[in-house]
Amino acid sequence: KNLMVPGVEGGVTIHQPDGEEMSIYDAAMRYAEENVPLVILAGHEYGTGSSRDWAAKGTRLLGVKAVVAASFERIHRSNLVGMGVLPLQFEEGTNAHILGLDGSETYAITGLSEQMEPGQMITLEITRKEGSRESVPIKLRIDTAIEIDYYRHGGILPFVLRELVGRN
Repeated sequence: KNLMVPGVEGGVTIHQPDGEEMSIYDAAMRYAEENVPLVILAGHEYGTGSSRDWAAKGTRLLGVKAVVAASFERIHRSNLVGMGVLPLQFEEGTNAHILGLDGSETYAITGLSEQMEPGQMITLEITRKEGSRESVPIKLRIDTAIEIDYYRHGGILPFVLRELVGRN
């Protein structure tokens, strides 16, 4: 269900802050020109039905840096990490709807460091359109040490290429 543009299904969104309705692709390209990294807010079982790696590749190619969801489909979560997209999960009982998020906010992810650990708690800093701020604890859904290595290198392919170059 498209919560950004009620009554419209499919790949349409609202560009912020001007409120212009456009395709997700066009919005992603405009945000790229504006050097705005993208975050997806999602509900339960994000990625269900899209376990093929192309779904995560498309997410990465659109400029999405992180997905904050109530929960993830297992394979898609792994594929996001493999593409260098950060999977983050709201604590149980919290989600975008409960927090009253509508897409007009700006976000900062704090608490990530070089000592990143699987499943660590970090913070989503939310700044609402009118200026109020809120800090929400979220869980890093990079679940293994090797996934941390993949993410640090920008995904599996850059990781493998660096490993191969390092051997020569």
